[in-house]
Amino acid sequence: MADDRQTEIRGAFDAAAADFTALGEHLWEPIGAAAVAVADLQPGDRVLDACCGTGASAIPAARSVGPSGHVDAVDLSGPMIDELRRRSGDLPQLQAHQADVTTWATGGYDVVQSALGIFFFPDMTAGTDHLISRTRPGGRVVFTIWRGDSMAAARRHLRPAIAEVTNAPPVPPRPPHLIDQINQPDPYAAWLTERGLTDVEVTVHEHALTMTPEVAWLVIIGSGFRGELAKVPAELHDAVRERYLASLANEGMSRLDATTLIGTGRR
Repeated sequence: MADDRQTEIRGAFDAAAADFTALGEHLWEPIGAAAVAVADLQPGDRVLDACCGTGASAIPAARSVGPSGHVDAVDLSGPMIDELRRRSGDLPQLQAHQADVTTWATGGYDVVQSALGIFFFPDMTAGTDHLISRTRPGGRVVFTIWRGDSMAAARRHLRPAIAEVTNAPPVPPRPPHLIDQINQPDPYAAWLTERGLTDVEVTVHEHALTMTPEVAWLVIIGSGFRGELAKVPAELHDAVRERYLASLANEGMSRLDATTLIGTGRR
């Protein structure tokens, strides 16, 4: 079951790669920049960027560590890695790898970071523990997750739109997940402390998207939500888009909460 879920997630991000970059200006890049700012990277640092996507945090990290530093950026999605390589051609200190970071062997990093990636692991705790083990003793980890119901409103409007257009029953809610228990600052800090980290802090990064029709649809096609759309015949995508946008308008939803929690600690 875990392998099936990983295949589904990988397929969603493979399909979303091109639109992921377009959404980045509005969503991924501000989130990645905030995480790197909290990480306080120094020239010469060695960094592992896990679940790197198209580089929202890997690229600013590479700029921060400079030519004397190094960033290994790792993602399961080949199209995402291809897009990152295209975007980072002027940053030789950034090496992009298509690989499963939960089995990444290299260690001794000064900083291990992951922006919105650890909750996709088949086992979130085991995967996170592996990332922490890649950090040198005294090194830092910087893991970003969504706060509370951030982004959930988009799914809440998308799923009924898909059901209506395809004349199918609404998709049932996803099963309970660890992220539901730790998506507020205090429980997140406690969970990171349980991972053996010291000096744990959680920074709240407030962010919201203005939901113009263009941005609202990019949220679907340029994110993991693309996986839900992938189950719909391509000739019905325009109809789903129209129904989804109409649902947002009917509720008067003009802004989408995209607030994150940036958890840091030392190994």
